[in-house]
Amino acid sequence: MNIFVSNLNYRVRKEDLTALFTPFGEVSSARIIVNKETRRSRGYGFVEMSEEEGMKAIDALNGTEYMGRTITVAVGNDKPQPKEEPVE
Repeated sequence: MNIFVSNLNYRVRKEDLTALFTPFGEVSSARIIVNKETRRSRGYGFVEMSEEEGMKAIDALNGTEYMGRTITVAVGNDKPQPKEEPVE
């Protein structure tokens, strides 16, 4: 399951996200989204873990304070599919 985590402190790294979610189960991957030009965090990221463990983590962590910020944790959307052009 893909989990979206927002309102992160700009100092949070992927290792921090992994440590935050590990008490709820095995984390397959964690990533922080960064600005390509400045390489600075954009304040959000994604965590991958199993469906059952992910739902427990979302329920427990959404709205909690982490590194001085109240984070939002929700089910992440899958990557958007490219739009198909209508055939005429």
